Parts: sequence; structure tokens; C-alpha cells
Amino acid sequence: MALHIGEEAPNFTAETTEGTIDFHDWIGDGWAILFSHPKDFTPVCTTELGYMAGLKSEFAKRNCKVVGLSIDPVTDHKEWAKDIEETQGHAVNYPIVGDSDMKVAKLYDMLHPEASGPSEGRTAADNATVRSVFVVGPDKKIKLMLTYPMTTGRNFDEVLRVVDSMQLTAKHQVATPVNWKAGDDVIIVPSVSNEQAKEKYPDGWKTLKPYLRLVAPPK
Repeated sequence: MALHIGEEAPNFTAETTEGTIDFHDWIGDGWAILFSHPKDFTPVCTTELGYMAGLKSEFAKRNCKVVGLSIDPVTDHKEWAKDIEETQGHAVNYPIVGDSDMKVAKLYDMLHPEASGPSEGRTAADNATVRSVFVVGPDKKIKLMLTYPMTTGRNFDEVLRVVDSMQLTAKHQVATPVNWKAGDDVIIVPSVSNEQAKEKYPDGWKTLKPYLRLVAPPK
């Protein structure tokens, strides 16, 4: 099933390293990041899960939870976590879903197109989930989808930057320009007239083109 930005994130109930969760209930009234990795005890993902553990407090400041997923069982996740802490310097401090029946992987279209299912004589361990990232908002809708190749480590600093942008634009009628970082000027969206903008931004803005107006970020 192909998913799209703006659609409701499929709900699921699953076993994790921190117990059973109902995904929508677990998200609550905040934001969430769901990211998959192909298999436990793999090198690139070992570095990723450790780095994400180091960033968890930053996401928490933004009322954003983190959950990982692999088609390996929870028992394997707990063993792998020891290696992650040893090599990356951060203990895994967020739940990891054990998706051995591939229910969640199928819901989120995470199965590699060349992977064969158990019905073809292979086990779940033979299948590869693609390395995807989903950001889900408080309304339980998908706000961002990223998919990376197996050999390229993900940039979770970029995911943090995007969360900052999406949370800002969700509250104000603005957009963020290329390479925007928190504190940089933002764009007044074209649907806001100059008259409306004067009320919102009495200190003024910079007009590069009638459709491109830059202003200091709202507090």
C-alpha cells in the first residue's frame, strides 16, 4: 500500500523493547518519528540507532517521540542494544518494534521490492525492510517520508531540522526557505496579503518579489 504525505498514518499494535504499544495511543497529542532498519546487527544501522539515542532529548523538547522498527524479534533488539551502546556511546533509549510477522512493514510499504515473503519458502529474517523515516503529527497524519539506500547512513540532524520547520509552519502562515535553520528568516506564504501581513508583522518584511517576502520568524 503506497502512503502519501497528508494521509493518516496506519495504526498498529506491536511488541517493542518497552512493551506493547498501540501506535496512535502511544503518540498521544504530540509528534512521532517511526524509522525502520533492515536487520539487527547491521553496521550502518548500528551507527544510526546510537546517534538517534543521543538526539532523543532534542526531539523530546519538541514533544516528539521516537520509535524504531525491524523485522527481527524483540529479543534480538535487546542483544543488539548492547553492541550499540558499546560502539556508539549511547544506549538505546526509545522503543524498537519487533515486527517478525512484517505486519507493520507491510502497512508502511517498508518491504524491499526484491524481498520474498515466508509464503515463498523464506523466513522473515530473509526479508529486508527499506530504511524509511516517517514523521507523524498530533493529528496522526503523515508529515514527512524519507527512504534511504542500504549503504547510506541517514541524517537525523536533518530530521530534527524538518520537525522544527513543520512545527513552526503548522502554527503560523509561513514557509521555510532552502537550508533554513531555527532562527532564520521565514517566508510569508502567498495566501497572506500585504494588508494581512502588516497586522501580523508590524515591523515589516523584506520583499524580494511580490511572491517572495522574507520576515523574522514568529516568536
